[in-house]
Amino acid sequence: MLVLQKYGGSSVADLDRIRACADRCVATAEAGNDLVVVVSAMKGETNRLIGMANALVEHAPADADRGPYVTAAKRSVDHDRELDQLVATGEKVSAALLAMAIGDRGGRAVSLAGHQLGMTTDRTFTRAKITDISEQRIRSELEEGRVVVCAGFQGTDARGDITTLGRGGSDTSAVALAAALGADVCEILTDVDGVYTTDPRIVPRARKVLAMSYDEMLELASLGAKVLQIRSVAFAKKYGVRVHVRSSLHEGPGTMIVPADEVARLRGQNGKQPMEAIEVSGVALQRDEAKVTLVDVPDVPGVIAEVFGALGSAGVSVDMILQNASRNDRTDITFTVAEADLESATTVLTGLRPGGEELTLATDRAIAKISVVGLGLRSHAEVAAKAFGVLAADNVNVQMVSNSELKMSVVVHERYGELALRSLHTAFGLDAPSR
Repeated sequence: MLVLQKYGGSSVADLDRIRACADRCVATAEAGNDLVVVVSAMKGETNRLIGMANALVEHAPADADRGPYVTAAKRSVDHDRELDQLVATGEKVSAALLAMAIGDRGGRAVSLAGHQLGMTTDRTFTRAKITDISEQRIRSELEEGRVVVCAGFQGTDARGDITTLGRGGSDTSAVALAAALGADVCEILTDVDGVYTTDPRIVPRARKVLAMSYDEMLELASLGAKVLQIRSVAFAKKYGVRVHVRSSLHEGPGTMIVPADEVARLRGQNGKQPMEAIEVSGVALQRDEAKVTLVDVPDVPGVIAEVFGALGSAGVSVDMILQNASRNDRTDITFTVAEADLESATTVLTGLRPGGEELTLATDRAIAKISVVGLGLRSHAEVAAKAFGVLAADNVNVQMVSNSELKMSVVVHERYGELALRSLHTAFGLDAPSR
């Protein structure tokens, strides 16, 4: 079978970790598998390179949505091009060292950078999108019996310039290569042993999920789960790539990310559960959002379109939206944005005059969003009833609510975020059994 393995920065953090990865690669190949490996830069290396670049040029604080090496200041395309040239070297180092370590253990391996493995992207430096993958070189190396070690996170544009894929880009590289090659499985090997029902640092009794649908994983990734980059999950869903998130430190099973119709079988349901029973797969906490309220806005056609059109043009993504009932042709509109976007949103809205009137704004950074994620949530009214009852019992006031087929989210004061997370995790039966 054709196996694709991806090792993150913590898995190749030093020479001992690289040797351990090499042992695993050799064992996988000796079991009769064709093996393609994607590696990240060694832990801390990308930040070190960025630090040098930032020491040379005047820069603004990092833009959280675009990655730690992209600043919020407007820079020239030439600068971003050189930045990609610089940071792409980290993955090349990891790939070459891992190939050497495999050879030292009696295996045969070759390392390939983005331009050698045939990954073509658009010309959007620092956050490029993949346009095509030519797998000819990789297949020829596999036919020669080599393990192919690919530098993740990077490709080349039509002019041959190096580009990078942005934060978490090695995950995207791995899943995209698995799709192009028709790999039987794409293993994302990291320092955790799977996807958990919530952050185990906050809820120690969080448990590992044996299987999760693409859509559930997309929701959790969008809600801040750090295990998989959201673009990689979208790739996996689009091309039907079976993703196995597992530990690079031991051989135990992790979490399979698969189509929804496979989830019940992989989770081992025994048929005793009602066919349409709700199954919550996770609860997530986000602290990095802010709330904006537009007070006493004219409740006439076109006002909301102008407000959110201006925000969209400025690149400000809006999450939850709540409009109060109209009173005397006036209304309040409340919505949430990423906390990093709050200043931009405020600047945009301060300059607007929808309906010919200035906007009155109220902002609040002291919020947290808790989301319950699972298949078919919208059709189960008991989910909302249970959640509200649990929060009321903890004396937690709910400020905003949104609901979809896959998640129910509530906004509360930030001081209650962790309490709400723990209570909801327990209420929906997600706690691991006591030992």
